[in-house]
Amino acid sequence: MIQDFLKAGYPALCILTQESERAEQSIPCEGWQFFAWDCIRGIRQAGKPNTVDEIQDPVEAIKWLNGRTDTVLIAHNLHLFMDIPEVIQSIQNGVVNWKATGSCLIIISAVIQIKPELEKLFHVIDLPLPDEQALLTLQNDLGKTVNVEPDIQSVKAAKGLTEFEAETAFALSLVREGRFSTQVISETKGQMIRKSGLMEFWEPANIEDVGGLENLKRYIHNRARAFLPGNEKLPRPKGLLLVGIPGGGKSLSCKATASILRCPLIRLDIGALKNSLVGESEKRMRQATKVIDAFGQCVVFLDEVEKMFSGTKSSGYTDAGTTQGMFSHFLTWMNESNNALVMATANAISQLPPEFLRAGRFDSIFFVDLPTSSERREILAIMNKRYGTDIPLEFVKNLDGYTGSEIEQLVKDSLFDGLEASFESLVPLSRTMKEEIEALRSWAKNRARLANSPEEAKPEQRKVRTLKSR
Repeated sequence: MIQDFLKAGYPALCILTQESERAEQSIPCEGWQFFAWDCIRGIRQAGKPNTVDEIQDPVEAIKWLNGRTDTVLIAHNLHLFMDIPEVIQSIQNGVVNWKATGSCLIIISAVIQIKPELEKLFHVIDLPLPDEQALLTLQNDLGKTVNVEPDIQSVKAAKGLTEFEAETAFALSLVREGRFSTQVISETKGQMIRKSGLMEFWEPANIEDVGGLENLKRYIHNRARAFLPGNEKLPRPKGLLLVGIPGGGKSLSCKATASILRCPLIRLDIGALKNSLVGESEKRMRQATKVIDAFGQCVVFLDEVEKMFSGTKSSGYTDAGTTQGMFSHFLTWMNESNNALVMATANAISQLPPEFLRAGRFDSIFFVDLPTSSERREILAIMNKRYGTDIPLEFVKNLDGYTGSEIEQLVKDSLFDGLEASFESLVPLSRTMKEEIEALRSWAKNRARLANSPEEAKPEQRKVRTLKSR
């Protein structure tokens, strides 16, 4: 991995990884002697446990390299000592000597914490996570001990995990189910999201809980083939934006999309990433997208996205450009990401910046309107089943203009106050926000697909004329 850098005479390298032991095993190559150092075990031959020299002081360890030729010292977590002036000076003094003697100092670190005095001396290299072949080999070795065959789908699901994480996930799968289970491995990968502290790992909703919206469901089902193994040549959608009236089922549809695609669901809250320190919000945004990329195939859910990115044009006057910086990175990431499907919802489309809505940013924009009569009937049936009520389905003729959330609230209230009293006390948004809804419908007429099923045509009423007897 680093042989070319050593041949070129690089005296100082930084390997960026959270897998220090794996890095130590993969670095050695022919032509150099490799030693490893940490502040507990001292200096030892790379890949071996026995200590060669009990030097625990980082400055003395760096000096130890000065007297050697064609030698590489792999220093674990040396970045934690970079606040010590003697460490910085020792590296500055040693670089010229190491370059002349063919030696090199390699820092193994999980983060880039190189002081400005040393930035120009170090070359940073990312240690890639285990690839599919390495994970398959690992799974095969574990499976042999219990006579279990490898499973290629669970191997694919484990991509994005470190070697240690993958090994423990495979072992847990064997313990729980006696085989390599994709579901168990996906649950383990959820720890990546939880430990990041930047996002939330949610359970996908059942598509059976979504009433109506057949056009949207059909669209997602048709494109679910692109997420199946063996269909890598099919273009995967990068994002869908659901615009519409609050309570129409947009958020539930986004969560149900994950179940249709059989993908994990990650909720990303841009507002929660913001930090008061200058530059920290943009950094947390980059960290979040990096975790998502490492996680692999998933659905990323952004609820009420207009509140997250509204006013980005003027954000420089209110938050020193923080929102604009986060927004720019998010748009770039959306264009380049190949694993995540972004599902976003918006109630007030006018508050979104135009670059967020331009052609090609989202594969499709769907407008979620008030449910039709048949959709209201379907929603009421779902709510009856969920809450154990028996409201007649014919009651939907009284619910024209009610959203799915309002129908659910009506059903819940009816358990306490009775159906008629609950109906009288509930005022739908179609009355209180009539002008806003009409404006939203007018915007969506030629700009978005309709997510709802078409309204059933009413049978034509014909008058029957009878001949009067003369």
